[in-house]
Amino acid sequence: MPRSRRAARRGTGSARASSPGSEEEAGSEVLSHCSSASESAGPAEEGAGSEATSEHGQEEEEAEDRLKEHMDTLLDKSAKARQAALQGLRLALSSRTLSEFLLERRLTLTDSLEKCLKKGKGEEQALAGSVLTLLCLQMGSGPEGEELFRSLKPLLVSVLTDSTASPSARQSCAMALGMCCYIAAADLEDLVSCLSCLEGIFSTPSTGEGGSAPAQHGPLHCSALQSWSLLLTICPPSHLRSILDNRWLQLPPLLTSSSVALRILAGETIALLFELAQDLEEDLCHQHTEFLCTQLKVLATESNKYRAKTDRRRQRSIFRDILRFIETGEYQEETIRFGLECMYLDSWARQRTYQAFKEVLGSGIHHHLQNNELLREIFGLGPPLVLDAAALKASKVSRFEKHLYNSAAFKARTKARSRVRDKRADVL
Repeated sequence: MPRSRRAARRGTGSARASSPGSEEEAGSEVLSHCSSASESAGPAEEGAGSEATSEHGQEEEEAEDRLKEHMDTLLDKSAKARQAALQGLRLALSSRTLSEFLLERRLTLTDSLEKCLKKGKGEEQALAGSVLTLLCLQMGSGPEGEELFRSLKPLLVSVLTDSTASPSARQSCAMALGMCCYIAAADLEDLVSCLSCLEGIFSTPSTGEGGSAPAQHGPLHCSALQSWSLLLTICPPSHLRSILDNRWLQLPPLLTSSSVALRILAGETIALLFELAQDLEEDLCHQHTEFLCTQLKVLATESNKYRAKTDRRRQRSIFRDILRFIETGEYQEETIRFGLECMYLDSWARQRTYQAFKEVLGSGIHHHLQNNELLREIFGLGPPLVLDAAALKASKVSRFEKHLYNSAAFKARTKARSRVRDKRADVL
């Protein structure tokens, strides 16, 4: 499956510089304060650039030494030591781009992860699945990524479908199977088999009737459904039509689950299927749409006191967006800012893709959006920006300047709101 087709399914991404706020008065006051602060700052010393470069190189060497130690520790006899090493690898791979370093050591790391998945228990298997996902993301969709996916796909399926394995290990393998297939699947057969495996997890009869599944299986079903919906975004039209014809009808029962996360994820997946059907110029079954909208309206206005207040608020907000899209085709666009760039999530497919990568990378998502060529290709961001030291320094704001900016903005907002309150008082 070529990378160009995988990226084209997302629509066109965009990267732009951040723009200032819309309030003219607030902007002018803030700029005046910030300009005075910037004038007071002195020029940098001549040797600062070279010192920073040498310090950066030393930090890189130390980080690589730590990674080598973690990889060696994966062969330790102590389960706690292996888990600590896996946690260190997960943190490093999610927060930095290390494709060149990992390229030479991918086979050794793959063998170690395979042993952890085979012989480990519970938390060790879950951590190994997470590291495997990050390793595939670092390798990309080339031959190295394909080799990694094909070698460990049978093991991921084995752990995922093993009812005796721990729920956390199965959940991690469900995420790994979906992400690795999305990144590195080379043919339709791999894609279809992964879709079928994931579908068998979240569509079990015990999941759909009022959340009667065991509570510990909620995250597992969420991970399986999230991976399944992610793979739908790269599904060829021929196979997608068969899913639209009958498979999507098993999603509405998930809306009655006791898990808030599963209900929301099922609703977002239904919206994604409606969007994909529109792209194919096909309609989903009309006889079921009216009942579905009724379910969505209930979830968009639910106020049951036995649910947590934050859960009710989040559910109502998301299902209002889902219902609006199904009824009018309108999507609530979201802007993601990272560094000097930003991108727009203007479809359910792009939103599902972004959420899946964010789930894997955590706080490192912004770093990878800036520097990881695979992610930039998927979201249509173009090559990574190359900024010199002067541009990087200009983009950074000191704490003092941030304080001046925030205080000035606060004063401007207070004045604007006071004027509005005065007008309201006059009207009253």
